Amino acid sequence: MTPLPAHKAFSDAADWWRGAVIYQIYPRSFADSNGDGIGDLPGIIARLDHVASLGVDGVWLSPFFTSPMKDFGYDISDFRGVDPIFGSIEDFDRLVDRAHVLGLRVIIDQVYCHTSDQHAWFVESRAGRDNARADWYVWADCRPDGSPPTNWQSVFGGPAWTWDARREQYYLHNFLAEQPALNVHNEQVQQALLETARFWLDRGVDGFRLDAVNFLMHDPALRDNPPVLAPSKRTRPFDFQQHLYNKSHPDIPLFLERLRGLVDSYGGSQFTVAEVGGELAPTEMKLYTAGPDRLHSAYGFDFLYADRLTPQLVRETISAWPGGAGEGWPSWSLSNHDAPRAISRWAAPEHRDAVARLNLLLLVALRGNVFIYQGEELGLPQAEIPREQLQDPEAIANWPQTLGRDGARTPMPWSAGAENGGFSTGRPWLSVPADHLPLAVDREEADPESILHLCRRLITRRRTDPRLSAGDIHLLDLPDPLVAFERGGGSRDLLCLFNLGDQTATTSHPGWRVIESVNGATIDHLPPLSGFIAERAP
Repeated sequence: MTPLPAHKAFSDAADWWRGAVIYQIYPRSFADSNGDGIGDLPGIIARLDHVASLGVDGVWLSPFFTSPMKDFGYDISDFRGVDPIFGSIEDFDRLVDRAHVLGLRVIIDQVYCHTSDQHAWFVESRAGRDNARADWYVWADCRPDGSPPTNWQSVFGGPAWTWDARREQYYLHNFLAEQPALNVHNEQVQQALLETARFWLDRGVDGFRLDAVNFLMHDPALRDNPPVLAPSKRTRPFDFQQHLYNKSHPDIPLFLERLRGLVDSYGGSQFTVAEVGGELAPTEMKLYTAGPDRLHSAYGFDFLYADRLTPQLVRETISAWPGGAGEGWPSWSLSNHDAPRAISRWAAPEHRDAVARLNLLLLVALRGNVFIYQGEELGLPQAEIPREQLQDPEAIANWPQTLGRDGARTPMPWSAGAENGGFSTGRPWLSVPADHLPLAVDREEADPESILHLCRRLITRRRTDPRLSAGDIHLLDLPDPLVAFERGGGSRDLLCLFNLGDQTATTSHPGWRVIESVNGATIDHLPPLSGFIAERAP
């Protein structure tokens, strides 16, 4: 293991998150401590030194809560419990303590738009129409012909309503039928969710990533969604509709203000970031982060589901967040547990190493926060999962139209020569791909030219240079396939230039000197898929 670098001081500064780099851990696939083939909290603790060595500011943990695992932890049956497959609440406390010793903040997922159908709240709610939690979920009578109350479709396929014979009503589920939607219009539900947040804040967490936040509230009038009039490729019934009424209710920001008020009462250094997807994401990201009383940041799917990395994509994404008065703060992610890994979406196999390096340089150069998904520091490609080995319910339901999420969730390879890449001594829940083993942590540690070492260097550059972490951004007018912008304060004295094409490009920038470069880029010569960060020469 490379010695830990001098790390940014762990302080209570309220704006520590502005420009931060956060490392996402998918607990099920990070490190297994007990040989059952599933990653766990003790495994994470044992590998936190690796995360700290990257120089990141914190970790985001995907769900580890008590769950039947129909959607691998995003169907929660106890918001305040740790599922036994991941360990215990004491293990979680030890993880937070160890992370803080290493100078790492701990951000955890909070899933407030639905629960598992095995959650005690739903068990009580479905028992009848007159109990204390009868209105804690979204229930509705059928239409006169017995059909569902609206035409809403679920993300995972099929109607977003399931009939329940006990209540003789339908309940809403925007995802799996086993994930009934909470009625967050209900004041008691809001209070229960805030108490959940309080429970974890009391245990020392440093903030929350809010899952699918625009699904928090529906239209109580139960209006039908209109169809998409000019559709692109459609792989699910969900894609045929404009999602105006099953989500995105205008009262969502009011609840977010209540949550932010609670979070700020813990000293003001905790961080909140929302996941916002869908056709209204650009507007909603700004809505949910506007002013000082809503969330600190939000990230959308600009890069996460793009099938190509183009200058237009980069320019449009940057232009959407110019940094005006009252504007929130964006976060950026190229890959995560829900999206196929970026280097496999954006590059042929022979170009993946170059694209992995280019991606890291682009990420650290962007204005906003940066989320790096486990394995991205190694340049891991998307794994190919045969149909018979699929675990992901979305992939199984929509095969072969979607790549699914399993290929981004395969276990971390720690040691190329160890059983299962050092992830587990037992049979992993998903196999470790053979082509990931040459990219294992131990192999890349031993190679000073590896993507891992580049990742550390670039994160250190960003962390120690406020022009990158917090400076403004100004796009430059260059022809495709080049994209360029300046970073800094009023002087804008950093130049970030990228060649996203397959031909060498020449440029002229006298008075600048390169301080970071990937794939052979120099101040006036950019090979394909290369880039640099330069500063004004003294």
